[in-house]
Amino acid sequence: MTELDQARRVHFIGIGGCSMNGLAQILHKRGYTVTGSDRERTPFMDALERADIPFSIGHTGEYLQQAELVVYSAAIKPDNPERVLAKERGIPELERSVALGQISAHFERVVAIAGCHGKTTIASMLAVANELSDIDATVHVGGYVDRLGGGVRVGGSDLFITEACEYVESFLTLHPTIALINNIDDDHLDYYRDMDHIVLAYQKFLMRLPEGGTFLACADDERVLALCDERKHKIITYGSSSGADFSPSDINFDDQGAASFTIRFRGKERGRVKLNVPGMHNVVNALGCAAVCYELGIPFEAYAEAMRVFQNTKRRFEFYGERNGVRVFHDYGHHPSEIRATLDAASRVTHGKLFCVFQCNSYTRARSLFCGQVNCFAEADTVLVPDIYPGREKDDGSVHA
Repeated sequence: MTELDQARRVHFIGIGGCSMNGLAQILHKRGYTVTGSDRERTPFMDALERADIPFSIGHTGEYLQQAELVVYSAAIKPDNPERVLAKERGIPELERSVALGQISAHFERVVAIAGCHGKTTIASMLAVANELSDIDATVHVGGYVDRLGGGVRVGGSDLFITEACEYVESFLTLHPTIALINNIDDDHLDYYRDMDHIVLAYQKFLMRLPEGGTFLACADDERVLALCDERKHKIITYGSSSGADFSPSDINFDDQGAASFTIRFRGKERGRVKLNVPGMHNVVNALGCAAVCYELGIPFEAYAEAMRVFQNTKRRFEFYGERNGVRVFHDYGHHPSEIRATLDAASRVTHGKLFCVFQCNSYTRARSLFCGQVNCFAEADTVLVPDIYPGREKDDGSVHA
């Protein structure tokens, strides 16, 4: 297998993506000569300029001259001109998730945040908690965190905190010592055959924990709880029910939909938390973050302050602005469970009427998730459905908005 350690000059195709951008910065800080390219500019490229990492807009090949290794993302197909050029020149290639896995192997402790929904938010919450404590972790998030000015923070300790993405089983490249699973749902059915196939992937993910590893499990999800029965690792549960190790009590929501609540650990009060982000799902996300912070030894006071100042990652119920008394929010939610959570959050914000504009981002998702009995839009007064965005797919005419 191609190894990062075998090269010192690495070129990233698709460096404008959140994960690719983060990996490029991590390698740059480790002394690699890093270059990159992407078809258009993204907000993540500001961090590249601050770090003096050169890149091109357009896959021009200008930085391939000296490259000893090419890293590419799943969005970069084999017919990409720079991948074609790399093959012609005999430059080895490494897919993004494999590169992430190899980087994780260099850390003594690795916290991997998994789940079909919520993992970006939990990882982002941990990024803020890390900034307000002294653990000095390297953090890799699949989204734009304002406090980081991007999706990565390179620390100096032996601790690595990363999102663990289940798409095409890419999280099976990681080397976790602490694994959190927030939920297991019927997503990515363009790759997975069925729910059994998805559950099997998460079972394999947990098998990557070492003997002394810790499994943090959301008790609100039956499939996650079922995995607890199979584990011989240390297990800590969290969730909205009182039966979880980490649970909330005395929950109150303000007129912006954000909750304040008391956190209890195995029945004992840990302290009061006030969130700055709306929705009951963010209470659960915050509990997941609390479980990780507890395991890492982050003081509760630092955790609580992180929750107070935490703002949503971009495209997660992101406030776009207001015109004529109408407030507009944008959310990446593309699965019925995510839509239900987003509209629950929206319904808790003081409002008159609630309009939802939903654009499905995959024909496969439209067929498998939105053509049956759909009730995830129940909180909205009006739902508007524009044409399906094709994403990675082509329209075969079998489904329409």
